[in-house]
Amino acid sequence: MINPALSKFDPLSRIIYYDDFDTGLNGWTALIGNYEESLDSILPGFRDLRPPMLSSSAFWDTGSAGSCDGTYAMKLATRPQAGSLSVGIKRMTYRHKGPLRLEAYFTFKPEAEKLRLSDTDAGSIGFLFDLQDDTHRVMPHLRYLNAHDGQRVQRWQFKQERVAIRDIGATGETVSHFHLSDEGWEDVPDGNQRLCYNEIATKQNWHYLRIGFDLDTMAFTEFQCNDRAFDVSGIAPMVMPAMPNLWCMLNAAFWSQAGSDRRTLLHVDSVVLSGEF
Repeated sequence: MINPALSKFDPLSRIIYYDDFDTGLNGWTALIGNYEESLDSILPGFRDLRPPMLSSSAFWDTGSAGSCDGTYAMKLATRPQAGSLSVGIKRMTYRHKGPLRLEAYFTFKPEAEKLRLSDTDAGSIGFLFDLQDDTHRVMPHLRYLNAHDGQRVQRWQFKQERVAIRDIGATGETVSHFHLSDEGWEDVPDGNQRLCYNEIATKQNWHYLRIGFDLDTMAFTEFQCNDRAFDVSGIAPMVMPAMPNLWCMLNAAFWSQAGSDRRTLLHVDSVVLSGEF
């Protein structure tokens, strides 16, 4: 029997997890910077990342809109400050090095506290995997840069450039690097895409996202948003030497970033991670 909730996805043969946020956050949590002995050792970029929360998409004029398929979505709400970030991460490990496919339905807007569309106040939204095998830590990053400095951009980008890795503390067991900065992003080839933003600040339309990645080759295999399937042959993940204590890591994260001094809100309705094994 077909599960109606799953029928809007196209998973690979094995479902690793299916998270419908009507049942709670399901292990999605805040991204916390590494520290040792003192919280002052957290790198500056990690110190004010806003955590995920549950939301029924309540607006002042329409009431509670709910999620794409139910009542609650995972909401990533930044502070009302340009550049502020909100991140939700799920921490897993893998048992087979093969193809992965992540699918989700999402929508985003600036907070609706002005009576106009304000679409250029929403900065960017993004997704990443954080993976590690026996030799490398690999971090595929993708973001939709909606606007920059008040101007529409509407372009998908990837990030393979990494910043220097920093030792945290004196034991040699903990390191860190802030990988969500605005520096180092590159355009996905033919990556311009206009997403439905609707006409006023409280109208939301849900979008489909699919990202494929192979744990064996550590390369992108597919990338799709709504009706656009992008060529992934020209994009690459961030790669660095393996780090202590992260063996078989299979983390996934979503984030939102404010483009102005207004909160950017990313809602994720549900997430499916599947594999071929």
